[in-house]
Amino acid sequence: MSIHVANGRWVVWLSLLVAMLFQIMPLPDLVEAWRPDWLLLVIMYWAMALPHRYNILTAWVLGVMLDILLGATLGIRAFAMSVVVYVVVLHFQRLRNFPMWQQALVVAMQVALYNLVVFWVQFVADSAVFDISLFYPAVSSLIMWPWIFWILRRVRRLYKVR
Repeated sequence: MSIHVANGRWVVWLSLLVAMLFQIMPLPDLVEAWRPDWLLLVIMYWAMALPHRYNILTAWVLGVMLDILLGATLGIRAFAMSVVVYVVVLHFQRLRNFPMWQQALVVAMQVALYNLVVFWVQFVADSAVFDISLFYPAVSSLIMWPWIFWILRRVRRLYKVR
């Protein structure tokens, strides 16, 4: 195993850690509802780029960690993230070949699916109330996806992540 491959794995986990920090970072109430799902976007990128290495198990572990950090019911985000990453891994070859605007639309739909699954489980467990702001992160993730894709692709090529 070369040093570049080993370093590449640390780069991936560092990017996931940074995404986790962005996910839990406090924001003003005005923009809190529009926060992109940073962790989901980054794990979707790595699942699309390296599906044999970062997949459903990675998403589940990160989801459990996010549930713990947010103080939410354990397993809600893990389940939702696993469902979304399953769909991404299932269709990763097709998603890679989409143009960027189409990829962004698919990512927005996946983020909306993630938020709907989280809402559904919270509704069943705690009787949560539906609000249209549930879809705001999908819109902001649609806008952020090309930037995240571009940055992570450059990082992947720079550090030869395989």
